[in-house]
Amino acid sequence: MLKGSIVALITPFNPDGSVNFEKLGELLEWHIAEGTDGILVLGTTGESTTMTHEEDDAVVEFTLKTVNHRVPVIAGSGSNDTATMLMKSKRYADMGADALLAITPYYNKANEEGMIRHFTTVADAVSAPIILYNVPGRTGCSLSVSAVERLSKHPNIIGIKEASGNISFAVSISRYLSDDFVMFSGNDDMIVPIMSLGGSGVISVFANTNPKEAHELVAKWLDGDQAGSLEIQQKYLDYIHALFCEVNPIPVKEALNAMGKGVGGYRLPLYEMAEKNKEHLYAEMKKVGLL
Repeated sequence: MLKGSIVALITPFNPDGSVNFEKLGELLEWHIAEGTDGILVLGTTGESTTMTHEEDDAVVEFTLKTVNHRVPVIAGSGSNDTATMLMKSKRYADMGADALLAITPYYNKANEEGMIRHFTTVADAVSAPIILYNVPGRTGCSLSVSAVERLSKHPNIIGIKEASGNISFAVSISRYLSDDFVMFSGNDDMIVPIMSLGGSGVISVFANTNPKEAHELVAKWLDGDQAGSLEIQQKYLDYIHALFCEVNPIPVKEALNAMGKGVGGYRLPLYEMAEKNKEHLYAEMKKVGLL
């Protein structure tokens, strides 16, 4: 089973906006060396919504080849169109992805049965296990507690990235956690609370800049050092909040560039940070020793 700190990796771009595969390779090697427990590509942080299917395929293929089974690789294969999600899921499973991250059908806002079939249609058809992705702040819709209960019983659905920010919802679905269905925090400011409910780790934006610390935060909790885990969570809390002072992944890319990682810019409609927010981010980076 997957556990630990899984980085929701940014996608580096060249000055002309194309994917910078040389830089992607450098980031992958850095994360493995720093103790990142797993790599997620094509998530929200990876800006997959502005990438073509061909670019998505190339990023997954490159990542799998570079990582070469050293850590698990999860590919974001979600779509608001179930047929498209099925197509991408089959392709990434065939490529060798260790798991697939499948998002709720944004914009469509399916009813309960449609929501469930959105996921089971894919889970029934692919070899790679599925992780549900619940992020209503992005999608405008949420999995219900009853839907999670039903989906948790599917043999090929192994977990959920819970990013609603609603601790009551997380408590409610924690009743369905087992050896076969795990929960990852999708919010970096709630890693310890989710772990306290039986969570298995985090799918993290914070880990882009602090892979070692994100790994240690989760590892300490899993090893029984709850105080040590909480200490790391609290130390970086203000910086984590600064990483979301504008829409993700704008601040985390800005932070990486400030650290000298040279990951490039964004694709519209994402755009450079407002100066006051940039100053706030830099100030918090200095407090935790990143600048």
